[in-house]
Amino acid sequence: MSEVAKEISAPWWARNPHFQTTWGRLSRSHRLVSFRREVLTTPDDDDLVLDHVDGPAGAPRVLLLHGLEGSSYSVYMQGLAQLLSRAGWQATALNFRSCARDPERISRTLPNRQPRLYHSGETTDLGFVVRTLAAREPSATLYAVGVSLGGNVLLKWLGEQGARSRIEAAVTISVPYDLRAAALHLERRAGRFYAGTFLKTLKAKALELRDRFPALADRLDPKRIAGARTFFAFDDAATAPVHGFPSADVYYRRSSSIHYLARIEVPVLCLGSADDPFLPAEVIERARHRASDDVEMVTTPWGGHAAFIAGRWPWKPLYWAEERAVEWLTSRPI
Repeated sequence: MSEVAKEISAPWWARNPHFQTTWGRLSRSHRLVSFRREVLTTPDDDDLVLDHVDGPAGAPRVLLLHGLEGSSYSVYMQGLAQLLSRAGWQATALNFRSCARDPERISRTLPNRQPRLYHSGETTDLGFVVRTLAAREPSATLYAVGVSLGGNVLLKWLGEQGARSRIEAAVTISVPYDLRAAALHLERRAGRFYAGTFLKTLKAKALELRDRFPALADRLDPKRIAGARTFFAFDDAATAPVHGFPSADVYYRRSSSIHYLARIEVPVLCLGSADDPFLPAEVIERARHRASDDVEMVTTPWGGHAAFIAGRWPWKPLYWAEERAVEWLTSRPI
C-alpha cells in the first residue's frame, strides 16, 4: 500500500530541502533524554553499545537505528526517544560499531576491539540485539525505527527474516533503498558537500583502523582511502575490503534494501520525501513497486533528508516524520 502525502506542506520558513536537511542538526539539542548505557559483547568478541530509555515494566520497546556516522546522540534519535518516553514506552538505541559516543564528550567516538567498522547492509549485529532483547522480555512487544542507513539495515533484516521476524512492526525514515544510485547521486551538485562531510570522518576511521590492525595493511591502501572524493571511491577502497566484498559494486548490490522489500512479512511504514538530496526520487518509485503488501510507503513532496521540519514558526518547530512514526506505532493494537 502506498500514498503520496500531498496534504502536508512545508512551512514558509523551511521550504528548501538543504535547509530542511541541515537546520535541525544545527539547532536541536543532542541531550533531550537521559540514557542508561549497556555494552554487549558480540559473538565475535567486540563491544556493541546500547543506550536505553527505560519505562514501565512490560511497556512496548522500540529499537532505534541511526544513520551514517550518527549515534544515539543524533538529533532525530533524541527526538524519537523523547516522544516514545512521553508515550510511556521504552526505547533502545543501537550504536553501530565505531559510532558510539563518549557521553561526556559526544563529539568523540569510542573505538571497537575488532578489525571492522559498520556498513549499510550489516544485519548480524541487529539480529544479535533483537535476540538479546527478546530473550530478556519474551512477552514484550518489540518494534523498530530506522533512519537513513539504519533504515536500510532494518528493511534488509526484515526481508531476510520474513515471517520469523521478532520485530512486530517497524518504521523507516529517508532510506537510501538503492545504495549505488544514492552514491552516484551524491557525486552531483550539492551532494558533493554532504559526501565530503561524511567522508572526512569515515576516512579517519578507516585509516585509524588500518593503523591499529596490521593484518588489514594488505587490504587497505592508505593513499586510495585518503584520496577518496566520492562514496563509491571510499567504499571501493575501504568498506568493501574491510568487510569481505570484492568491490563497491558487489557491496551495493548485496546490501541495498530494495532487493529485500518483497520478502517483508510484518507491517512497515516507510516515510520519505521527493526532494531528498541524498536520493533520486525515481528510486523511491522503484522501491514502491517492489515492496510487499505489508509495506506502506508514504512520500511527501518536501522534507529533505531525515528532517521533515514543520510548524508555523521557526522557534517552535515540529518534526513530522518522527511524530508520524511514533503515532503510527502507538496506535497499533498490542
